[in-house]
Amino acid sequence: MNAGASAMSLPALFSYGLFGLPLAMLALPIYIYVAPFYAQRSSLDLAQIGAVLLAARIAAAFIDPALGAWMARGGRSYAVLVGASLPLLLLGFGALFHPPAMPQAATLAWFLASLLLVYAAYGLAGIAHQSWGAALSQARAQRARVTAVREGCGLLGVILAAGLTSVLGYDGLSLAFAGCLLAAGGLLLARAPRPVLRQGTAALPAGAWRLPFRQRAFRWLFAVLLVNGVAAAIPATLFLFFATDYLRLGQYAGPFLIVYFCAAAASMPVWVALARRFGEARAWGGAMLLAASVFVWAYGLGEGAAWGFAAICLLSGLALGADLALPPALLAGLIGAAGHAGRHEAAYFGWWNWGVQMSLALAAGIALPLLAWLGYVPGSGSGGLPALSAAYAVLPCVLKLLAALMLWRAPLQHIYSDHRENRACAS
Repeated sequence: MNAGASAMSLPALFSYGLFGLPLAMLALPIYIYVAPFYAQRSSLDLAQIGAVLLAARIAAAFIDPALGAWMARGGRSYAVLVGASLPLLLLGFGALFHPPAMPQAATLAWFLASLLLVYAAYGLAGIAHQSWGAALSQARAQRARVTAVREGCGLLGVILAAGLTSVLGYDGLSLAFAGCLLAAGGLLLARAPRPVLRQGTAALPAGAWRLPFRQRAFRWLFAVLLVNGVAAAIPATLFLFFATDYLRLGQYAGPFLIVYFCAAAASMPVWVALARRFGEARAWGGAMLLAASVFVWAYGLGEGAAWGFAAICLLSGLALGADLALPPALLAGLIGAAGHAGRHEAAYFGWWNWGVQMSLALAAGIALPLLAWLGYVPGSGSGGLPALSAAYAVLPCVLKLLAALMLWRAPLQHIYSDHRENRACAS
């Protein structure tokens, strides 16, 4: 199915997008649960966990562009790459959340090695899946639908992971993840529409890894991604600590996450409609302002403020739908406007995932050691709680506003006008 094809049917879209569900079931534990998991179930302290997360995410950040360049140069089909990632994802998830009893040094090494395996496998699967979707269509309405269905399925995976972890623990989550990964992967490989790759894909030169950064619009969009990514990653990293130690509502952590991600899933069609009406960049910028104006109120919450925090989760979750659906659609449009659709998507998404990983690395590598230095000890019930609240609620809002300002100034709007879009699709 090429850029000028008619609208894809919902079954075709879901055959492609459903693979986002198991990927999200893996992403949620990595981003939210892994730090508390090792803090509670191992001899590692918070500073050690933060250092491992920082090291692994920095390594993963450099793995992703290398994977993207390798995919772009190799001319391999996205289906082959997704298939190769499946056993690696299963092995990495099992190793990360089922570590054997070991001395502290061995546990540290196991934690780092299993994280690296998970990140490499996730990068291989994620870049291939995102590139596959970006190559399906360059029509603005269609690319927003593709990303919205994929990210909507991802939100369902997040909700499923949060619910299963609360009810069945990590053993139940592991079994569900394996089943969903194999089922969704099989559907993707068997039934999803295949993009038509252009001739010359395999002839990409050795310096192709620099290709995305030759585009001024990509440099701006990438900078926005980094700042907005750190703004999102800090509360994701600190969520369980904030809910458990600051609000004293750890037993409701799962329901809070479910409210948050259900709101994001419900908002997806609205953001797609707004993007169609005003453009992806304007809609995304509005979502950033909404998120900052809502989330800052978490700083004023007190112990036991369940309903107040649930309301913040609901309203900020509505803004999350735009964060998930619109940036990949913007990038797909940028790739098409540059004349690289059907050929070089993997190079772009390799760097895109690098930005995501660097955002997570900065959030974990700075926030966790800083809180430890300020006296916060998970589960202690005293010391460092004001710093935890400020880091969780105030700092992300400042970064969101900065990202919105950068997006407003970015040279993106002219790229996505209909006549430019159609010309890019026809080239």
